[in-house]
Amino acid sequence: MLTFFVISFLTNIIGPLIPDMIKGFSLSLTLVAILPFAFFIAYGVMSIPSGMLIEKYNEKKIMVAAFIVASIGSLMLAIYPNYLSAVCSLFLIGCGMAMLQVVINPLLRTAGGEEHYAFYSIMAQLIFGLASFISPLVYSGIVLNLEQNNHSNIIFSLLSKNVPAHLPWIFMYWLFAIICFLMILVLLFSKFPKVELKKDEKAGALKTHILLFKKRIVILFFISMICYVGTEQGVANWISQFLFTYHGYDPQKTGADTVAYFWGLMTAGGILGLLLVKLMESRKVLIIFTSLAIICLSAGLFGSAQISLIAFPLVGFFASVMYPIIFSLALNSVEEHHGSFSGIIVTGIVGGAIIPLIIGWLGDHFGLRSGMCFLYLTLGFILSIGFWAKPIITNKTIKLFGKKKTSQQE
Repeated sequence: MLTFFVISFLTNIIGPLIPDMIKGFSLSLTLVAILPFAFFIAYGVMSIPSGMLIEKYNEKKIMVAAFIVASIGSLMLAIYPNYLSAVCSLFLIGCGMAMLQVVINPLLRTAGGEEHYAFYSIMAQLIFGLASFISPLVYSGIVLNLEQNNHSNIIFSLLSKNVPAHLPWIFMYWLFAIICFLMILVLLFSKFPKVELKKDEKAGALKTHILLFKKRIVILFFISMICYVGTEQGVANWISQFLFTYHGYDPQKTGADTVAYFWGLMTAGGILGLLLVKLMESRKVLIIFTSLAIICLSAGLFGSAQISLIAFPLVGFFASVMYPIIFSLALNSVEEHHGSFSGIIVTGIVGGAIIPLIIGWLGDHFGLRSGMCFLYLTLGFILSIGFWAKPIITNKTIKLFGKKKTSQQE
């Protein structure tokens, strides 16, 4: 659970930092978009090699190695604060987070017990969301303390001396390096259970992946995951800059807070989504929530300043059900090779690299508002899933009054 928290804490700070990165390094929207691109492309690079490494080494060694890689990335940017360092730093941190993602779910199943896996998976997602909410608030608080020269804490005072006055956000990467170092110590002194990967947790041979990619349904769900992660990061990464550009809000306070509320409401929406999929078919839930996300995105892009502050976080609320529903519909749409198919879907996380970069390029040429309109295409594709998905097994629902439905559980 601590690892889930740290992954989210380090991952979802990029969005609030984008306005400061633009200002500090004098970047165009395209150049700044390369930073989250470097982070998320690491998932495409490291996910499959990490699976291979686990076959040779145990989970503890891989997790320690992951935090070493992430700490090197954090220190690189903290010590040498420039644009090139930022690109390399975020790629290394992304590699570390990708390695952890491959390890922690099978480890969670073993550590908590198979009979409790569903409960702990939901708890992990809630903790993940909590860290996403806290991370921008910590950043906002640190910058405020630096500006007011409020260095009452000894560690804070020592680290702040190594933070350039015009780049106060660099403090976050000193903090990330310390967190990674502490996690290495925690892991070294922790006892790990022996993890036996289930058949559906193992990736198959290359020919299995090629066979799957020949299926239209596999390609469609791979694109679906690209669209989802691209939408999530495309909104979260550009909220703060949008509010600054079009409404003049302070990115270090209002912008960071709005991003925090985006992640906080995504967590709350996930809880509601869990209840709704017990009451209605998951495709209907996806259609309803995606439609509402499109409406909120429109309000955020074209509404007044006050409406934007409310509408953008609500996009997070309605996007909350997309990942679990897309994943479950995908796996329930094929009869075999679920492990390899899972790996293909997870590789779709590179959408977090591609879509924000497209938005940045469009923003440089046509304005950020026009660039963010690209999200209508990704959300439109996600909406279409509710109409073309034909799962072999549908999710089990209950009636509030009367007997349970007889459809099989997802």
